[in-house]
Amino acid sequence: MSKSLEAGSTQENGKLLLLGAYFDFIRIRFLTMLAYRVNYYSGILIYTLNIGVNYFTWKAIYGGGESLGGFTSAQMTTYVAVSWMARAFYFNNLDREISSDIRDGSIAIQFIRPYNYVLVKMMQGLGEGLFRFLMLMIPGMVVAILLFPVELPTDPAAWIGFLVMLFFSFLISSQINVITGLSAFFVENNEGVMRMKRVIVDLFSGLIVPISLFPGWLSSVLNVLPFQAITYLPGSVFTGRVQGVGIWNVLGIQVFWFLVLLIPIVWLYYAARKRLFVQGG
Repeated sequence: MSKSLEAGSTQENGKLLLLGAYFDFIRIRFLTMLAYRVNYYSGILIYTLNIGVNYFTWKAIYGGGESLGGFTSAQMTTYVAVSWMARAFYFNNLDREISSDIRDGSIAIQFIRPYNYVLVKMMQGLGEGLFRFLMLMIPGMVVAILLFPVELPTDPAAWIGFLVMLFFSFLISSQINVITGLSAFFVENNEGVMRMKRVIVDLFSGLIVPISLFPGWLSSVLNVLPFQAITYLPGSVFTGRVQGVGIWNVLGIQVFWFLVLLIPIVWLYYAARKRLFVQGG
């Protein structure tokens, strides 16, 4: 009986140590990014320039008009600012990191270690995201508010809904990156896939052009794809285009896609473990 209790206690301790290790990956990536924080000071400037270019472009498009695609001029300015700064948080290069691990053969070592490789990558991405949130997104948003006529929400529910949705934006974006990275097991060189993915995500998520401005048929297609959950839906909540119960409805869309995207990730992960072909290994 005592041996059984000791075994159970040992297993519990092992699980706690493993959980602590996952949190360590968040901390280590955060500290690593902190060592190169100068890059993110320049990133604030780059994102501010992106917002400025889009602001003046949309200002010219609106001309004297008051509304376009359901967005007022003020809402469009706010949407552009918050969408680009949200990208500063959820953007990462997990796809490139995974592809690099596959090409140089280090993925073989990662797979035999006592942790889940994909979960480790997600934790590392979260550590980078937290750094970007504190050092890039928040300072960048302050600069954008000072330079452009950004209107902040007055409804606390909009703030809470947006922040929760921002986290799911990170999860969904990272899941797409993981799927793209793991595809290197099957196409050997997925550089083209990664570049295509980045263009598709930026365009179809509503970062460059809000989905409501796409042609009707394309807008309908995008409404049943996960990309809208990354940028367009959180931006719509922040600008007040979605309010009240609608906030939790669009959050439900994000949760739905987060769960759906787990399916190809799990399938790819276990298929890759069965067919470990390492280039250069």
